[in-house]
Formats: sequence, structure tokens, C-alpha cells
Amino acid sequence: MRDIVHRHLGKVMAGAAIAVAGTAVMVGITLPGTAGAGEQAGNTAGQAAAGQQGAAGQGAAGQGAGAVAPGVVEEAPEEGAKGVGDDPLTDDETELAAQLAASAQLRTAGEDVAGDRGAQRLGVELAEPDGGATDRAGGPRRAEVTFYDYKTDALVTRTVDLDTGKVERTVTEKGVQPPLSRAEYAEAAKLLIAHPLGAGLKADYKDATGKALTSPDQLLLNGAVYRATPGGQPAALGQCGEHRCVRLFPKVRNGPWIDARSFVIDLSARQVARLGTR
Repeated sequence: MRDIVHRHLGKVMAGAAIAVAGTAVMVGITLPGTAGAGEQAGNTAGQAAAGQQGAAGQGAAGQGAGAVAPGVVEEAPEEGAKGVGDDPLTDDETELAAQLAASAQLRTAGEDVAGDRGAQRLGVELAEPDGGATDRAGGPRRAEVTFYDYKTDALVTRTVDLDTGKVERTVTEKGVQPPLSRAEYAEAAKLLIAHPLGAGLKADYKDATGKALTSPDQLLLNGAVYRATPGGQPAALGQCGEHRCVRLFPKVRNGPWIDARSFVIDLSARQVARLGTR
């Protein structure tokens, strides 16, 4: 990675800059000193007359309409505990939905991305209305909470009625890989940093900052789910798609991107492999 990545330091996902040229317009101005004495007198009289007419016009306008009040910037209203209709979930609703959806089985039998007890929560979203309705006006507020259970490599989606507090349905799916959460990006980076294949990543970080890379917190992390294709990767990554796998796009905080696209982290098996090798 040192040889491959270092040449690309700061070049990943870099866009081409577009220069926009502005055109300056020169306006000719006659200086007062160039006018004759007669012209100055005429100008003075004209300006005085215009001033009187303007004052009269302003007076008439003031009598005909009230003065415009200055603009007022109002503060955003405080978020309530509960939304209405198609309103996004409030913080209180999001927390409530997560608590209701985390059943005892998910909390005890499941496993999160770090290997700890309890399935990994991925997200909480406002659920679509039932029965083909086009909106939620007057209907119950429902939330969909998604978890990934690393013990069984299954996506668990639970729909919660926020009015009654009941879990209406649970759907468990295999081989479904939704976008990764921040916790999963951080764990993937942690595994890569600790692996021998992460030596180039650490060297590039040292070149960019002069400091040692020891924690995912030192990076801005993005990435994508990786799925295996027949013959397209080493055997160690052959289960990606059934397993939860990620390609990382790390960036130095306030610095360049580091090219780590050659590496895939299998979060389910907790191993790292390089693409293009067998």
C-alpha cells in the first residue's frame, strides 16, 4: 500500500477546479472641475429643484402609506416531543422507537459490530403509511428501526407504533446490506489500522500530518458496502454480501484523502484483505 497509495495521496475523489472569469465594466465620470461656471450654476439650481420635488414626493408618499417596518428574524420554533403527519421524527420519537424496537432477544442474543452483546442499530426512519395511503394525516405515527445482527449476519427491521408503543411487525432478512453506520465505519478503520495491511495507511497519515495514526477518530470516514463477485476477489472476501464488508475512503482531518480502495474489511469475520490478490 505504501508504494501504491502514497502516489495517490490527496488525489482520491478530487474534482477538477472550474475558473470563473468576471468582466469589469468601466463607467466614465465627468469630474465637477471640468464644467464651466455657467454649467455649475445651472447644475446647482437643478439639484435644488430636484431636492424640493423629492422632498415633496416623499411627504406625499408618507401621508398615503405607513412606513415599512424593519425586518425581524424569528427564531425557529422549539421541537415538540411528537411530530404530526409527515413531520420527520423528533429526537424524542427516535429514542422512543429505538427503545421499543430493541427486544430482549436483540439485546441479549444479538451481536454488534464490535463483538459486544446486542445487535448493531443502523437507523430509525418514519415508516411509510399502510394501505397505499398517500399521506399520514390523521393516521398513527410509525417508525422503522433497523438493526444488523453480526451473530447471525441478518438485517432485522422492526416497525413500531409510536402511539400505542407496540411493535407491529418484525422482518428478518439475509444477504441484505443497507448503508453502513458511523459505528461500522469506525470499527472498519480500527481493524485496518491494527492489521499489517494498514501499514501504508499509517505511513501516509504520518507523511500528511507528522503524527502517528492510532485511532479512527483521527480520520474522517466514508465508504461503501462491498459485495463479492465470482472470481473478483481473494477467497478471504468470498462471503462479502452474506457478510458485512466495507471499502473505506478515509480522509485526514483538515487534510487530504488517503487511497485505501484496494482493501476490504470483512466486519463479520473481522479480517482485512487486499483486492487483486489470490
